[in-house]
Amino acid sequence: MNTEIEVKFINIDHDIIRVKLKEIGAELEYPMRLMKRVTIDSSEMRLKNAFLRVRDQGDKVTLTYKQFDAQSIDGAKEIEVTVNNFDDTVKLFAAAGLPYGSFQETKRETWKLGSTEIVLDLWPWLNPYIEIEGQSENDVKKMADLLDLDWSEAVFGDVMEAYRIQYPHIDSNDTVGNVAEVKFGDPLPDFLMK
Repeated sequence: MNTEIEVKFINIDHDIIRVKLKEIGAELEYPMRLMKRVTIDSSEMRLKNAFLRVRDQGDKVTLTYKQFDAQSIDGAKEIEVTVNNFDDTVKLFAAAGLPYGSFQETKRETWKLGSTEIVLDLWPWLNPYIEIEGQSENDVKKMADLLDLDWSEAVFGDVMEAYRIQYPHIDSNDTVGNVAEVKFGDPLPDFLMK
């Protein structure tokens, strides 16, 4: 499996980050776009803190096995392949007895500086955040510094870590992966309410 070297910074004003990205010479690879995904898991995958994801990124569709070994800069492991059809891939897993548990909409904008990728992410019911992914921890830290981000506020792990910070009453069993549809404009689900 490939190790992802990545970090999140939450509650980020995307307009301010865009200005800083332009100032440091980063290039916009993909403007903000709507993405759709489904997550598929099983009791065996949950034991390993893992899931399958089929994601339509707008320019390509990917199938990913994602596993979180630790809440650290290098705790995410993944295997990702490109597939040619979102709906057919979802149907294939359903036919094999692995239907999806959650359909999710997100929005993402992708920037690049050298080999480091910076993504501006939006999820329903969550304040804006960014992810920085690089080839090394040093690359990621250097980018955070260039963007004037405080490393002590770095967040590691999947998107649920950002939800848990914004909604501190939820516990480790609460996840948007348990919500059948996670869509922009939908009302706040019960588990996120106090």
